[in-house]
Amino acid sequence: MKTFTQLRTTFFAVMLFAFSAPLFSQEESEFQIAPAADIVSSYVWRGIYQTGPSFQPSINASWKGLSLTAWGSTDFSTVDNAGIAKEFDFTLSYSTGGFSLAVTDYWWAGEGSRYGDYSGNHFFEGTIGYHFGESFPLGITWNTMLGMDGDKDADGDQQYSTYVEAGYDFNVSGVDLTASVGVSPWAGIYHKEGKDGFALSTISLKASKSIKITDSFSLPIFAQTIIAPNHDNVFLVFGVTIE
Repeated sequence: MKTFTQLRTTFFAVMLFAFSAPLFSQEESEFQIAPAADIVSSYVWRGIYQTGPSFQPSINASWKGLSLTAWGSTDFSTVDNAGIAKEFDFTLSYSTGGFSLAVTDYWWAGEGSRYGDYSGNHFFEGTIGYHFGESFPLGITWNTMLGMDGDKDADGDQQYSTYVEAGYDFNVSGVDLTASVGVSPWAGIYHKEGKDGFALSTISLKASKSIKITDSFSLPIFAQTIIAPNHDNVFLVFGVTIE
């Protein structure tokens, strides 16, 4: 486990160096760092309720089609460290044209848990996606968990939990909308306990709009309706984005 930790630390150090190097050899426009944050009324992930009102900051470093993103979430529902819902994720991705590949390290064990317990507290996921472009703004992603203890079933077998989503972007009266459907093709972490096989995980409609505050500042907001048939639940999430 110590060797794995050292390798992972070395990997991210190399990636950070790789992103920094272009600053000295490429045009400034080719390398970008973008901080941002969302404040959401509740945190719902792929049709599964995670926690209540949350603060979700991120920082993205990108060079050409390559990007490294750190994303986190901390809830507002507790006043001490006991039981705080806390998440920290790394995503390394590459995109060219409409095609994209990504690998994500999820850690959502919560405050007080050991970050270094990779087999017990982390999930690794591979993602492949394709977006058909502005003339037909449909995007499809396939996400599969690649290992670790949290993705094993009761018999100790790896489930390779998979979530597939298709989303279509359009605009109505100046409001950006995304209609999406997500499914889980076989049993895994997205399934309600006792369910098996193919599952319809989410049916969602997200509406986004920038509210003009001053001549030089607008505040992006969004609202999302999420129906989760697999968990027999429904959510309405409101959020504010700070960029």
